[in-house]
Amino acid sequence: MDANDRQNEILSLLTQQDRVEVEDLARRFGVSLQTVRTDLRDLSARGQLSRVHGGAVRISSAANRGYAERRSLNASGKRAMAALASDVIPENCSIALNIGTSTEQVARALSGHKGLTVLSNNINIINMMMGTEARDLILVGGTIRQSDGAIVGEEAVEFINRYKVDYAVIGASAMDADGAILDHDAREVSVARAILRNARTRILMCDGSKFDRSAPVRICALADLDFVITDRPVPAEFAEAAAASGTRILIADGGPEIESSEND
Repeated sequence: MDANDRQNEILSLLTQQDRVEVEDLARRFGVSLQTVRTDLRDLSARGQLSRVHGGAVRISSAANRGYAERRSLNASGKRAMAALASDVIPENCSIALNIGTSTEQVARALSGHKGLTVLSNNINIINMMMGTEARDLILVGGTIRQSDGAIVGEEAVEFINRYKVDYAVIGASAMDADGAILDHDAREVSVARAILRNARTRILMCDGSKFDRSAPVRICALADLDFVITDRPVPAEFAEAAAASGTRILIADGGPEIESSEND
């Protein structure tokens, strides 16, 4: 079990109980006490739990729990999608990533890339990339939302507008079969739009469950994206809209890749 799986399980345990103990976790995972302490330190730095003597306790905020729980949903699918994204994104380029559990997985997958300039409004991503061979890490300026480490609002948009990156990677809360890409928070959407607007190649990371959800705020249309990376075949209507828009759909589970006729 790698660190990401251990940390997801720790967060899962904290949805069922108020406290976890270092010694109990070390026995559960078959790792050293120091390894567990490192896991707890990483989770604490991302605002997902609070460390106490001998262990950690659950953060009482419902918003924090919600974001932690989303990290554990379809974790294997998100890792597969992130691995595919890391194949698309080369070394020695600039990249912007927004808030989201899928974009965090992309950051993890890119940790071995050399020479990246990484711009993000997600403080968790910047923390993850520290210590890698990235050339520059740029945290978007503004107020940090403590529930998930996001920096949103007009200050963030203005900050992003000063840059032009090679690749944008965004997540979303929902996808409609007609090709609309949607989210719940207008402030987050403004940041996502700024990231897309200031990138040469634009990638959406969305697992297939997002077709089963709805959200009220439009981020963009398929025509505004170069790639959609997902983990299962998409609805026929969505595939047709992607083909008409020249947007490539990459399926991380090894399923068929659907591309526009321009790229055939």
